[in-house]
Amino acid sequence: MIVANAVGAAIALAAGDLVILPTETVYGLAADAANSAAVARLYDAKGRPKFNPLIAHVTDTAMATRVARLDARALRLADAFWPGPITFVAPIADVNMVCDLARAGLDTVAVRAPAHAAAQAVIEAFGRPVVAPSANRSGRPSPTTFVDAVAETGEAAAVALDGGGCEIGLESTVVALLNGPPRLLRPGAVTRAEIEALIGPLAEADADAARSPGRLARHYAPNAPVRLDADAPRPGEAYLAFGPAPRGARVFNLSPSGDLREAATRLFSLLRAADALAPTAIAVAPIPPDGLGEAINDRLRRAAGYVG
Repeated sequence: MIVANAVGAAIALAAGDLVILPTETVYGLAADAANSAAVARLYDAKGRPKFNPLIAHVTDTAMATRVARLDARALRLADAFWPGPITFVAPIADVNMVCDLARAGLDTVAVRAPAHAAAQAVIEAFGRPVVAPSANRSGRPSPTTFVDAVAETGEAAAVALDGGGCEIGLESTVVALLNGPPRLLRPGAVTRAEIEALIGPLAEADADAARSPGRLARHYAPNAPVRLDADAPRPGEAYLAFGPAPRGARVFNLSPSGDLREAATRLFSLLRAADALAPTAIAVAPIPPDGLGEAINDRLRRAAGYVG
């Protein structure tokens, strides 16, 4: 693996190689979205189930509309939040741009325009969409630093780009915009309230859930079991606090001031740090459910192996 620039990454993608790619959400492991052999290698590198579809990353709405049939609701959201951390699931427009394997055989495609300058530069140099799921082994906490991304899947990548720490730290919001009401498939940094202000009420995932990545019951998980809504750690546990908390060798604070954006940015890196201590479990303080807290709690429930 070599550390390269956008042009070097684009050359590697065109050759069918995998690339570690920074985005504003998490680090991704990227491949040519149209190259089924490269996508197969990506699934194998992550150990990812092939029924779990991938997101096609594009530069802008113009490229996105070559990939997906975006309706007026999608275009309104794209105008407000792209480039940025929101993904739309829509009918596929051109099956040659995103291969069947990347779409898990579905007639829909997930598409987003990342806000990170390095990701934009790579996709622009490449000239067509790339798929870039988080650069971790499937089920593990997503990497939000270059070091963690390389440690997880660096052996599978020909090229890596170091984009520093990820600004947001949680994967994108995913919204299905198909027939019927819009559906929230995965919460993220663009909140339910922000979306509903533009396109009206969001329905729950229901039958469209399989069209989105990140919906496995156990996902984003450290090696240690995760215990939620814990007011304090038990003996042998590491503790992820939120707000004022006692200090301790096994205590990690998502945000001493109780800031949800700070907590989101630090969530995966602190799960990894706590897990490195080989605790009996990782206890996590209660997180408010509103706004960005919906996305944080979604990731924590999946890390604990529970989605209710």
